[in-house]
Amino acid sequence: MLRLYDTATGEVTEVGLRAPGRASLYVCGPTVYDAPHLGHGRFSLVFDVLRRYLLFTGLDVTYVSNITDIDDKVIERAASAGTTPSELTAHYEQVWWEAMDALGVLRPDEVPHATAYVARMVDAVAELVDRGVAYETSDGVYLSVADVPGYGLLARQPLESLRAGARVEAGEEKRSPLDFVLWKKAKPGEPTWPSPWGPGRPGWHTECVVMSLDLLGDGFDVHGGAIDLIFPHHENERAQAVALGRDFAHHWVHNGWVTVDGEKMSKSLGNFTSLDDLLSRSDARAYRLLVLRAHYRSPIEITPDTVAQAEAQLARLDELARRFELADPLEAAAFVVDAGPTGVEERDEAVARFRAAMDDDLDTPGALAAVFELVRRANTVADASGAEAARPLAEAVAEVCAAMGLRLRRASEELDDETAALAAARDAARAARDFARADSLRDELTGRGWLVEDTPEGTRVRRP
Repeated sequence: MLRLYDTATGEVTEVGLRAPGRASLYVCGPTVYDAPHLGHGRFSLVFDVLRRYLLFTGLDVTYVSNITDIDDKVIERAASAGTTPSELTAHYEQVWWEAMDALGVLRPDEVPHATAYVARMVDAVAELVDRGVAYETSDGVYLSVADVPGYGLLARQPLESLRAGARVEAGEEKRSPLDFVLWKKAKPGEPTWPSPWGPGRPGWHTECVVMSLDLLGDGFDVHGGAIDLIFPHHENERAQAVALGRDFAHHWVHNGWVTVDGEKMSKSLGNFTSLDDLLSRSDARAYRLLVLRAHYRSPIEITPDTVAQAEAQLARLDELARRFELADPLEAAAFVVDAGPTGVEERDEAVARFRAAMDDDLDTPGALAAVFELVRRANTVADASGAEAARPLAEAVAEVCAAMGLRLRRASEELDDETAALAAARDAARAARDFARADSLRDELTGRGWLVEDTPEGTRVRRP
């Protein structure tokens, strides 16, 4: 049985399912006002791997992830770009899905949009006011966190400690510095919706609690997201559910940051690298492999060196696929399900080791170690006894890689003469240190639909 670290308890515990054989997951999705960065890519990959593994174990999984298409950042970016919030978010949502498709992330079963749920959010806020746990001010409606039992659970701090570290800005009418906005009254030029408190729009913390409970129902199994959402976003989601008397998520899972020189990667710090930039220069599978090489709760730092290391490991896997002419299970289906014991002892033991590692708080580094040991063993047996003797082991490699969404390629890309000439010209430009020319040739290759990679042997191009 899968055991995961639960942020609410601070312990690795068994993920108990609300309904036998069925798993329900809600993962906070993007605010679509800019291109996704590597941090967005990491949380998407972490929870894609979790989802795929649950499917691999035979569970029926319902996976919900939202799109925030109205908030302060959306409004500010649209104004600065001279466009409307809806036009801005439509564009960047398309950019988001293109990046997710390139990473091989399965599309959610449900993708609720904040703007489609405003009426339900108004109803929830009205109920909180009626229950006496929310109050109106001149600029909006706020939740009184002092009236919510157990506030601070996810932050792992008592209310008094959280209150001591907060403050009320001059002119604010909040009763406590920790009280958070549920409904923002209209400001000139902003999109608005009707409500009992006048026109306005919902606060960010309200959308996910309303959408998750609507689509997954009370007591759903797992709520996930990146570590920076623990407080205040997820804490405030949970607070609203508690105040509404609803049974909310039973298990809270959060992944670690992507860092640059030891700092969290984020748009606000200005140190983010877009996913598009990484994917235009590297094998998309390399980023998945880098995410798998680190435990999901640990920070990871993405550098050219770590990407190159991941691509070298991918080359080992692809070489195995070529040697045994392995079919990629993901070519036939979006995900794979464990077929169970085959009677080939060494193969079955290897899959059991993989499952044991994954069940232990999604220990993907341990799972990968088992995979590469299996690669070594398959090649050793093939060298000694022939490929057919080792085929069950090689097929097990393909199976468990597919369980993590890691595709194998058994064929090298055939290049047409013109593409090969462009790649050779780029190598010549790089050798002459004419980097402007090299970048121009990269852009031309990319424009023709090729993924361009720099390797010690020179330019490598292939289809994404």
